[in-house]
Amino acid sequence: MVRVSVSAIQTHPRGLRYLFLTEAWERFSYYGMTSLVMLYMVRRILLPGNIDAVTGMHGMRAALELLTGPLTPRALAAQIFGLYTAFVYFTPVLGGLLADHVLGVRRTVLLGGLLLAAGHFAMAFDTSFLIALLLLVCGTGCLKGNISAQVGTLYPPEDEERRTRGYVIFYTGINVGATLGPLVCGALAQFYGWHAGFALSGALMLLSIGCYLAGFRYFPADPPVRRNRTTLPPVSPASRAALRALVPVVLITIFQTIAYYQCFAAGQIWISERVRLTTPFGHIPAPWFNSVDALISVLSVPPLLAFWRWQAAQGREPDAVGKIRTGAGLATACSLLLCLGDVTAGSALVSPLIPLAAIAGFGVALNFYWPPTLALVSRASPLRLRSTAMGVAYMSYFVANLCKGWLGTLYEPLGPARFWLLNTGVAATGFVLLLCFGRLLSNRIESAILAATEQPDTIRKLK
Repeated sequence: MVRVSVSAIQTHPRGLRYLFLTEAWERFSYYGMTSLVMLYMVRRILLPGNIDAVTGMHGMRAALELLTGPLTPRALAAQIFGLYTAFVYFTPVLGGLLADHVLGVRRTVLLGGLLLAAGHFAMAFDTSFLIALLLLVCGTGCLKGNISAQVGTLYPPEDEERRTRGYVIFYTGINVGATLGPLVCGALAQFYGWHAGFALSGALMLLSIGCYLAGFRYFPADPPVRRNRTTLPPVSPASRAALRALVPVVLITIFQTIAYYQCFAAGQIWISERVRLTTPFGHIPAPWFNSVDALISVLSVPPLLAFWRWQAAQGREPDAVGKIRTGAGLATACSLLLCLGDVTAGSALVSPLIPLAAIAGFGVALNFYWPPTLALVSRASPLRLRSTAMGVAYMSYFVANLCKGWLGTLYEPLGPARFWLLNTGVAATGFVLLLCFGRLLSNRIESAILAATEQPDTIRKLK
């Protein structure tokens, strides 16, 4: 697997390697921390006596209960976790604007890395829990969309196939970090306490910043930042039409994203209570399940890229929308497996093979729908708006996580089996929409991008 991956990345621009490493360490820290947060709130932060020590927590609870009514500790944890993960994907829009119009992409990414490191270290103290979440939200906003946009700038506009595969390789870096983070931080938290896991996340974020600085010379220079908007080259109507054509597809991905992320919200509670975690080899920490999807995503990349190359040679490789549709179908099947696993177990504990298989399937599903979505956004975006457009694409994750937080409050009243059935219905909605309208959406996107290529913006001509 390693030899195939190295061979694949050597055919791509050198800057991709450093962006891969930067994102891998950043995601290691992020997913390591995130795998602990839900259980950390339920088992420590929100317990009577402990909750009083958290700066701002009473105000946060009062504000949420004005909207929802009284919240149990689990429901409150679901709401806070949903808001946190939602705003992690809202702020990339602001980070994109900051990069495109004020600081430039490279400086904005560095600012994001420093904010993330500060947030991870602040998480090591109970009293600064909400402050840490705020720092992490702001840091991710500066880094997430901008570093994704940088991947697209490594390739010429016409090189669609290599760009899509470059995003898959880049996404592998995310999954390498997402695999190791919950394993290492989860083990540290179990053996040395919650704060040891959070402190490691901060140290790894500093390593991520170092990798980014090492690759600085291989990244394309930022376009000149002009704060007077009247002097900026206009974006052509054709480019605007290309971006508008992407909106329905990005919106549809929200459904499978809700289903996927529920595995790491309510799913963490379900695994800790309904899954048999004691095995002949010892006790399995619940956060370790957060690594499964990422590990499978990494392992599936080489065969997936080889399969797509084989399909391309046969003239049968599906376009980006076709790949997104496959991902939606896989997400639906995986959520249904969780429901069936709970139903068939009855009053007994669920076999750990059920969540292992379902979460692994979600990892493959994500490879099918998210890298092609990013490649489409990069391909359709004019250079001067690429970071902003990438941030807007991540807004789908913002909406998905808001919905995930709200749906998570239904876990207790519905019960596990009906809750997972509801989650399956959410994922199936996106799949059915793509079955019905996928070809139409694909044709509209290709026509709009072709028109934008034939009538390029001024800045594209300069490039």
